[in-house]
Amino acid sequence: MAISTVMLAPLVLSISASLKTASEAAAIPPTYFTHHLSFESYQRLWNYQAGLPTYLMNSGGAAFLTIAFCLLLTIPAGYALARFPVAGKEFIFVYLLLALIVPYQSLLTPVFFMFAQWHLTNTLVGLAIVHTTIQIPFSLYIIRNSFEAVPREIEEAAVIDGASLFQVLTRICLPAIRPAIVTVALFAFITSWNEFLGALVIMNRGVTFTLPLVLANARQETSIGGTDWGMLQAGITISIIPCVLFYLLLQKYYVSGFTSGAVK
Repeated sequence: MAISTVMLAPLVLSISASLKTASEAAAIPPTYFTHHLSFESYQRLWNYQAGLPTYLMNSGGAAFLTIAFCLLLTIPAGYALARFPVAGKEFIFVYLLLALIVPYQSLLTPVFFMFAQWHLTNTLVGLAIVHTTIQIPFSLYIIRNSFEAVPREIEEAAVIDGASLFQVLTRICLPAIRPAIVTVALFAFITSWNEFLGALVIMNRGVTFTLPLVLANARQETSIGGTDWGMLQAGITISIIPCVLFYLLLQKYYVSGFTSGAVK
């Protein structure tokens, strides 16, 4: 109960602040809970610069592209590392996981110059590639270990019945590792949806901003009354909703997938 209170208190206070009037949100000393319920902060956020729908579409587009790229890359790679007799595949697997110890922030400068030459800056595809690079090592770890947990006898029985390698992968193995796929998708979505620094480097036009970028921009813009805290908290509340819904809808698969992928 105490842990739940500590974890939920910031969320409750953020939602409360988003429902205050502009004057109450900027009041000193601050009030913890709203005295006058108001949705004007959400209205200001909706019309802020290019409009909230534009930034939500940018964040959502980059997140779902990241999910697609992660699955398209890690499923074949994980299956090959788990099943094919590749020489030194354990070394290759460990080598690929070493990317986890390299801070992606150190790679953003060369990535930006490379993307500028390839005209991938200010594009959702370019941003999704950056987010996929961040997520690939962890995704490969989960997918490969999940393939390892699938009994080989099931695949051998399918081959005896005349199934091709592609059919074994799509009809036998993928349904068996569905929880791991959901886990990878969930982590890829949250990573892309919340990522800030990569988006800040790759995106430099206001219309291409993701939600974290526009919230940071709103934080820096000041008026006579200072920062618009109500609008900022409204943006934070909206940014939390997709992550919570995504997790709640897939919670059953996420928990089982994380466990099966972590234990070989």
